[in-house]
Amino acid sequence: MKKLATFLAFLLFAACDNEKVVDENKLPVNAQDYIEAHFPDARISQVVRERDNLETTYDVILDNQVKLEFDHKGDCYSIESRRTEKLPDTVIPVKVLEYIREHYPDAFITDWEKDRTDQEVRLSNHKELVFNLAGTFLRIDD
Repeated sequence: MKKLATFLAFLLFAACDNEKVVDENKLPVNAQDYIEAHFPDARISQVVRERDNLETTYDVILDNQVKLEFDHKGDCYSIESRRTEKLPDTVIPVKVLEYIREHYPDAFITDWEKDRTDQEVRLSNHKELVFNLAGTFLRIDD
């Protein structure tokens, strides 16, 4: 019974360290520079460091309610705004931005996410479009 209690306490302690609110100066410099360059009028409200399977990521919430996710090097891989807020053009890869302007001139990008194989944007008209990492359109993902 004592071994079980010790094991459960260890699991609880390990789980508590998975997510931790940290000071903004704990963000990698690349992430700090990215926020300053693309969101100059916003302030950081909260930074949460997450550790999962030996990977560290950072979730950042700005005072304008934009949520960003960064990897351990400070590279941004996800940006989410309120559905009525346009993301800055500077955060969207050029080829993706050009495709949206050409095919959806009345819409704007509210979310952008990149993973190992593709990137996805959500538009103000609620369409979700998937592109490869080079920015070539692949499909609509409704």
